Amino acid sequence: MSSAMTRQVQGALQSARSGAGTLAASVSILWAVHLVNTLLGGVLIGFGIVPRTASGLYGILLAPFLHGSWSHLVLNSVSLVLLGAITMTRRRVDFYVVSVFGALASGLGTWLIGAPGSVHVGASGVIFAYLGFLMARGFFERSASSIVLSALVTWFFGSMVWGVLPTVGPGISWEAHLFGFLGGVGAARLLGNRIRGKG
Repeated sequence: MSSAMTRQVQGALQSARSGAGTLAASVSILWAVHLVNTLLGGVLIGFGIVPRTASGLYGILLAPFLHGSWSHLVLNSVSLVLLGAITMTRRRVDFYVVSVFGALASGLGTWLIGAPGSVHVGASGVIFAYLGFLMARGFFERSASSIVLSALVTWFFGSMVWGVLPTVGPGISWEAHLFGFLGGVGAARLLGNRIRGKG
């Protein structure tokens, strides 16, 4: 194996290790917060998004770290690892950008249109941002690799899109899903236009 190829392999392995570390840290934070919340009797749920209230604005930043139950946390952890890993396949910075877009878009959208008196928590808005980003990335970047990736994500995870509809079921924040998804599409447009501009 040539020295150039060896460096490429080493770089890829280092990138994979760094990405795995980022995902592990993200999931660990969610589990640590939920453990603390459980020990406190669930009082932290009050820091979620409460639509159109001043105090509920804090939830825009805090809600992605809070979960209503262990099963809720497990489902979101699995989805975060799967879609988060795919999101950072090209660059780890994509993961961070999409996470921020998703958190802000899902939080603000939920705060604006959520049902009065409801409390919204969970990382699903950010997870739907990864989905929106990955499904839309091929359209905005228009490279063969990005189009194939978008097609594969749509094939394997596309059924999740039904989660953005109000009919998804009681106790599920379709608002967070919808606006998180749109935030991911917005991130795909921003990052895709920058990449095409460099081409």
